[in-house]
Order: sequence, then structure tokens, then C-alpha cells
Amino acid sequence: MTSRMASSESKKNLEAEEMFVTGGLKSLLPHVLRRIIRCNRLSISNTSGMAEGYKQANVVILHKSLADDFEKFCHANAGPLPLLYRSKPGDWKCPSLSSDSDIRTDCLQYRVYEHGACTGTLKSLKEYSEQLKDMVTFYLGCSFSFEKAVQNAGIPVRNVEQKRNVSMYKTAVPCYSISTFCCNLVVTMRPIPESKLEAAVLATSKLKEAHGAPVHIGDPGLLGIQDLSKPDYGDPVHLHPGDIPVFWACGVTGVEAVINCRAPLAFTHSPGCMFITDLKNDNVTVRSSREVPQVHCISQDPLHYSIVSAEAAQKIKNLETLIGIDPGDRGIIHLHRQDELLKACLSISHARSVLITTGFPTHFTYEPPEENDGPPGALAIAAILQALEKEVAIVTDQRAMNLNKKIIEEAVQLGILKRPVPLLSYQKESADSALMFLCENGNPGRPRFDHLVAIERAGMAADGNYYNARKVNIKHLVDPIDELFLAAQTIPGVATTGVSNWGGYAIACALYILSTCEIHDRYLRKAVGFPQISKKMGWLSALPSVTKEENLLKTLVRHGVRSGKTASLEMEVDGLPFYDTHSVMIEKLLQEVQRGPS
Repeated sequence: MTSRMASSESKKNLEAEEMFVTGGLKSLLPHVLRRIIRCNRLSISNTSGMAEGYKQANVVILHKSLADDFEKFCHANAGPLPLLYRSKPGDWKCPSLSSDSDIRTDCLQYRVYEHGACTGTLKSLKEYSEQLKDMVTFYLGCSFSFEKAVQNAGIPVRNVEQKRNVSMYKTAVPCYSISTFCCNLVVTMRPIPESKLEAAVLATSKLKEAHGAPVHIGDPGLLGIQDLSKPDYGDPVHLHPGDIPVFWACGVTGVEAVINCRAPLAFTHSPGCMFITDLKNDNVTVRSSREVPQVHCISQDPLHYSIVSAEAAQKIKNLETLIGIDPGDRGIIHLHRQDELLKACLSISHARSVLITTGFPTHFTYEPPEENDGPPGALAIAAILQALEKEVAIVTDQRAMNLNKKIIEEAVQLGILKRPVPLLSYQKESADSALMFLCENGNPGRPRFDHLVAIERAGMAADGNYYNARKVNIKHLVDPIDELFLAAQTIPGVATTGVSNWGGYAIACALYILSTCEIHDRYLRKAVGFPQISKKMGWLSALPSVTKEENLLKTLVRHGVRSGKTASLEMEVDGLPFYDTHSVMIEKLLQEVQRGPS
């Protein structure tokens, strides 16, 4: 009787489990799912959408001699490899993640790696129990964990809708290497409607143990991904009209690390076949504007969005307001473009190499004819770009090369620049001269510069001449550098910006704000490596100051570079006194940089 009752009870349990399975895996509790997986009773290919709201984990199992280095590798690349738990050698359970699990049986499918080569897939690792006694299991966060949070924010999850595994791609982004563990980042891609981008970033940024916020939004080519229809792991997922490809760091990065370390024996989950934990996703609330992400489009070709905190974005908008005044009543307010400073500085922040031009020879009866409005702002941008370890060069008129060389040398002596900035000149020799200057061998696919900045520079008028503010033709003094800016508009991925001298100061300050923004910093480095905030003091010391700018203006005056409006060799710029006007503006900009959250 007891035996029959037990048999009957077992049958009821099996029937109940079958009912749960047919009724939908997403509502099953984790311990039930693990039991079903352990019994090898599921024919599905991945765990996406299962046990909604519970954390899922990537799995890497290595020999104990490699465990310490792999843990360091995880901490050094916390975006793709958020470490949930590290077992002791031979321990098949993970009590802090689940109550009754066995890592040998509780994933849908495993991969076996020998000396870096995948030698098979298995439903169970029990046959390797003896070898596993000397091996350590790492449980790493998974993006499947955030899918419910994304759905709760009213955002479709296309791979779940299409009943497919998520698409996973190898990128050209190197992870931070530790010992034998070195590989490129792997990412997942989820199509997100453009109107929902910010909501998707907000929903996931709070879930650090599920990879957190995206690491790239837009053109996959910027990550080195050639074809979205051919994922390296998982299934291709169809984009709906209006969808934007959004990429999150992926724990399969750990699989690539295992392959590259060429361990004699290692195991991982099969991509998409996660270990399901008993832990619910934390319901983390964002507390301040420093933690609230904003999404901004910085390029249409190629399509590219950036992420920044609401606090940093507001600070940069405040900088824009400060420099938007017109104390000289020159009628320039209409030239101001709202929010252009933020967009331009986000673009420069992503740039590898920046080209700056300045120099306005308005005083055609003097030698040199240059005005002093422009060079200070240009050098302020160059200084912060040097501090941020970006490539920067200045292009100016051939006749003014010696003057600019002397100014740059003295700027280094004054501590404004860390080192001399390369000086370039441009002459139009043929129809494709501008393209040859901007790109390697004139190839638009290989630009030398990612962003061009013009500060107080003359542009060609409709009649082909160049004029100063007094409508005097100064074409004989001006090289056609504006052609570079026109040509840049035809090169994908190259942006251009035109600003005032104060705008140069504001760009320098804005780049500092972006670099010290944790949300933006993480997005820039694709969540691999370590935060760059330790370099903060070096960046701060590169910013313009009243003392630096006073000394620079004295240098310009000594070289005969005059005030634009008055041709005066006094301490003024464009007819406005340095003291009480320019010095006050510099102080206000620096105050905004260092202002705490409101």
C-alpha cells in the first residue's frame, strides 16, 4: 500500500511538472525548473524567458590552479563577468544561489573544452565527477535575468517574442587581460524601439549582476560586428521597423577566455543554457540624477548613441548657457544652437583623434595679422585632449606656422600643454586634396580624425572670398581650411563643430565632466577594465585657469597678436578686458565643473 501510494504520488508530481511545462516555463519556480532540467525532460534550446524575475547564471568550470587568476579576470571585466559565486574545489552546490542544486546536472547543456577546443556537448557532467573534484565553478550574471525588468518597463523583448535564443556576437573590443586569460568582449543584442531606448537603459542599468546598462547602441560595425544576421552564438533575432540594435556585455565572454587560455580541461554552459538561481532580481531604485542615465544620438552615419548621467548632462547645458551671452553686443546670439555643446562633447569623448583649427587674420595691415580670439580656446581643448590621452593636432595657415609653433612651445613652458601639439597646414592642390588630408590614401573608410573643431576661423563666402567683420577681403591671408570641414561631412563617422573662444573653454570643461561621469565612463570602455576616475586630478589640472589664460594672453601680446575688435596690444580679447570679463567667465565655468549635485 505504501509503495503504491509513493508511486502514485510520484506520478502526480510528474504530471504536475508536465502541466507546468506545457502551461509556460516562465512562471515556474527555479527549484522546479532545475529538477525538470536535471531529469532531462526538456527539449527546449535555451532558458530565455524562464523563471521570470529570477537571476540566471553563466557557468565556467576550471582547474583549481587557474581559479584565482580567473576571479581576477572577472573583477577586471565586471561588465561581462559579474561574479555571483565561486565554489570551492569539488563543490557541486552553491548554497548562496540555490538550495538544492547540482552543477553537474542543472544546466540544459554543457560544453567540454580541451586545450581550447570544444570537444563535445553534454546534458550532464556526472561522468567527469572525478575530474571535477579538483575544479572550481564560477557562476556569472546573465542578461536573461533582466528581461522581465525590460518587459515591465513596457519594452518588447524580441528574442522572447520570436521564441529564439538571444543573439551573441564576438566584438573587436579587448578585455582587460589577467595572466593567461585574455579575449575580446562578447555581447548580446536586443532590438529596442528607438522611443524606448532610454527606458531600456534605465531598466537595466540598475541590475549590475545582470550586466547592467548597454555597452553600445547603434551601428554594430563600431564594435567590429559585420553581420547581425550571423551571430557567433545563439540565434538571429529579427529587428522590427524603428528598432535600434542595443548591445549588452555578455557572460559568454568567459567562454572565449576559456578557449584562449587553452586549459587541458574546462567546462562551460552551452550559450543560452543557463543555470537558474533562487535569487530574485533586486528591485533597485535610482536615487539621484548622478544615477539616472540619458541617451543621446551623436551620429546618424554611422548610427551611434551615447549614454551620460542626467547630472552631467545638466552641468554641460549650464556651461552652454554661461557662454551664450554676448557682452560685446556683436549680434551673435542667433548663431547659438541649443544643446549642441552636449552633443559635440559626447562625440569628442568617443573620438580617438581630433583636429583643431584656429587663427583669424583680421588685421591685414599688421604683422602678424592674427587676432587673439581663438588660440586660447583651441589650446584649452588640446590640453584636455592630451590629458585624456587622445590624439590631437592643429591645422593653421602656412604663413602662420612659425608664429603658432612659438605660441605652442611657450604654452608647454607655461604648463598649459603637457607637450607640443603637432602643427599641420593645408593647401588645395587638386579636387581630392581635402579627402587625402583627412583620410589615409583618401579612403573615407580610414579617416585620420574622428572630429574637427573650428574656433574663430574664417569660412569662404558665396563669392569665393574670405572676409573679416569689417567686410574686408582677407583671402590672400587665409588657407582654405574650411574645405576640410565640408569634406568631413561626406566621411562616415567624422563630426564637425564650430565654437567661439569661450566655447573652447566650455568644451574643455565639458570633457572633464563627461570623463568623471561614471555612467559615461563605463559606456566608453564598454564595461571592461577599470574606471578611469583615478586620473581625475590629471584631468583637472589640464583645465584652463585664470592664471594660465592670463599668462597665455601675455604671450600672445608679446608676439604681436592683437585684440580682434580694437587691434589693441593690451590685456583684452575682442575688445573685452581680460580682467573682469574673460577671467570671470573662466571662473564661472570652473565653478560649474566642480559644483556638487543640487
